[in-house]
Amino acid sequence: MATAKRRGQDARERGTGGGPEAGDLQTLAVHMRRMNGEINRLVQSFAGTHGLHATDVHALAAILDADEPMTPGRLREHLGLTSGAVTACVDRLERAGHVRRVRESADRRVVHLHYVPDARAAARTYFRPLAGAAAAARARFDDAELAVVLRFLAVMNEELALVRSDDR
Repeated sequence: MATAKRRGQDARERGTGGGPEAGDLQTLAVHMRRMNGEINRLVQSFAGTHGLHATDVHALAAILDADEPMTPGRLREHLGLTSGAVTACVDRLERAGHVRRVRESADRRVVHLHYVPDARAAARTYFRPLAGAAAAARARFDDAELAVVLRFLAVMNEELALVRSDDR
């Protein structure tokens, strides 16, 4: 009995157990796929409503979330696209009024991409239900639990970035 119990514990630690335990990798993967699917549904809807591709919406998010002004080259690396595909994406975003290209430095070859304020407001309005769902979910956790969730998400993104860079 103790050996069977230990085997179950070992399986949970490896993430191969079948139960809903917190360490169960399968359950975690299912929840992450479901959340990703729901977010993708919203992204696809926003893209369709604005005459964009889903990749364009991912580009908008990258521009919005960037720690420094986004350049087409950095956007290409972030999205994993060719330079031609990024140029087409930025052209669509600019035509749709979501971004503008700005040459801000003495080097006229350097182009920064900026999210247009009116477009940002439109996106904020469209994605308000997502923000509301996040706020409602957040309210169900205390600060210590949220700290663990945020740490997990940060580490997960770091790990995924390593996978992405290994693929290139």
